[in-house]
Amino acid sequence: MTYPGEKFYPQGLFWNAPIARGTLPDLLSKAAADFGDRTSIEFRDRPHSFNALETRAEIAAAAFLRAGYGRGTSIGLFLGNTPDHPVNFFGALKAGARLVHLSPLDGERALSHKLSDSGTRVLVTSNLAALLPMALKFFDKGLLDKLIVCEDDEWGAVGTPQLPLPAHPAIVTFRQFVEGAAPPAQWPAISPDDVALLQYTGGTTGLPKGAMLSHSNLTSAVSIYTAWGAAARAERNVVERVICVLPLFHIYALTVILLSRISLGDVISLHQRFDTNAVLNDIEIKRATVFPGVPTMWIAIAGDPTLEKRDLSSLVVAGSGGAPLPDEVARLFEQKTGLKLKSGWGMTETCSPGTAHPAIGPAKPGSIGLMMPGIEMDVVALDDPAKVLASGATGEIRIRGPNVTRGYWNREQESAGSFVGDHFLTGDIGYMDDDGYFYLVDRKKDMIISGGFNVYPQMIEQAIYEHPGVHEVIVIGVTDPYRGEAAKAFIKLRPGAVPFTADELRDFLTGKLGKHELPAAVEFVDDLPRTAVGKLSRHALRAQHPSPTISQQQTATGGRP
Repeated sequence: MTYPGEKFYPQGLFWNAPIARGTLPDLLSKAAADFGDRTSIEFRDRPHSFNALETRAEIAAAAFLRAGYGRGTSIGLFLGNTPDHPVNFFGALKAGARLVHLSPLDGERALSHKLSDSGTRVLVTSNLAALLPMALKFFDKGLLDKLIVCEDDEWGAVGTPQLPLPAHPAIVTFRQFVEGAAPPAQWPAISPDDVALLQYTGGTTGLPKGAMLSHSNLTSAVSIYTAWGAAARAERNVVERVICVLPLFHIYALTVILLSRISLGDVISLHQRFDTNAVLNDIEIKRATVFPGVPTMWIAIAGDPTLEKRDLSSLVVAGSGGAPLPDEVARLFEQKTGLKLKSGWGMTETCSPGTAHPAIGPAKPGSIGLMMPGIEMDVVALDDPAKVLASGATGEIRIRGPNVTRGYWNREQESAGSFVGDHFLTGDIGYMDDDGYFYLVDRKKDMIISGGFNVYPQMIEQAIYEHPGVHEVIVIGVTDPYRGEAAKAFIKLRPGAVPFTADELRDFLTGKLGKHELPAAVEFVDDLPRTAVGKLSRHALRAQHPSPTISQQQTATGGRP
């Protein structure tokens, strides 16, 4: 295969670099053997070594096997960012079970669907007030046979609200569950092709569906990231300190941080939630070197009034993923810190890897970067996913590689419709330039057809971010009596900024956007909805504003208070 982007790859790396595959328990065992008592995870200022992590995971695995929760069992993890997650993640996998991640930010309906759809009857959660009540609801509804509750004070008490457990033989603490558990004479045999994780995704047009991610998919993803960063790591030759505020139940944090950094022997600085000051302190005081975030986090950091006074000299990798990064945010961050903030692209279905930016290469504002080694991507016609388009032409992005899911759990028809041969149809609209750099235009399902023209909300959002009064924005399509559909912008203003009319916004955007792309209405909001990982959510916004129609008054005033 000839790939134009390969000439920009890090030194010594080629597109056809060998991609290793294996199992996740072996990944942890190798890390423990290689790095031993070195710190793997730091949580609440307490270090936890690679050896300690493997020992705890093996105790959990032994307990799962003793209880009969091995091969063929789905075990749900309903946990936040504490060491309980990796302990039970690796423990369940070593027992031969498959995992199901449940987001604490999801509603009862979506979570109940994931439990039922995946066949999960065993749930690991925490006694934190933010988690236990919902887990008990599932138990009371008859969705669970066993509830295993981790105690938060195991990792150092910080005054977080913890709740007592009801008296029931099927509800036990993690301490009770693992007490006396001994490793078996032989651990279950695990194949790289076994499903390791049902990672639920979608749900924008219905209920979420579980992407089947095998041990091979996930270890291939780790290998791809390792190959991509090998040259830079060799040059620095240090143990990286990696900030993890992204939720571990999300694929981005799971592969980019937890699995990849454990395999490399780095220190994961684990935070329970995103806090701008805490992250900046981790960089300035603890000398963190790597911070993967999502655009909303970078928006908050770029807007922090103390940013320019901070010593961020230890930070060598500032990455953005999970959603398109506004060009204006990247520009502002670089202006204030001198650090380049670059975004990549990936999906749940690809175990995260897709594209990335090389350390040295042409400046490509708005690009999501080059396809990574071992991954093939192209662009196909929207009306014919078998027709590959030339560079520069806009269509749907396809992908194939060892990290790509085989399909969706219990969704044979939907799985078949997501592939053309062995190419997965991403649902993302974009194009590739002559240098092999990819650009996202929007999600296929988010495209607005206005007066017969295709209009992409993301392109409008990128332009609106250039307005000095705009902090965050989501654009959605709304019913328009004249054009069929039109764009409406929901805007959260910066502190002290004055609202403006739709006409004033259109005047500002004229020349930046085509006439057919100019938003027909504006509404100012105190906040915008987000997903579990912190991305702004068009889907949730649409749910808050079902079937909106542009009125003459809205068009004229822009929803100005």
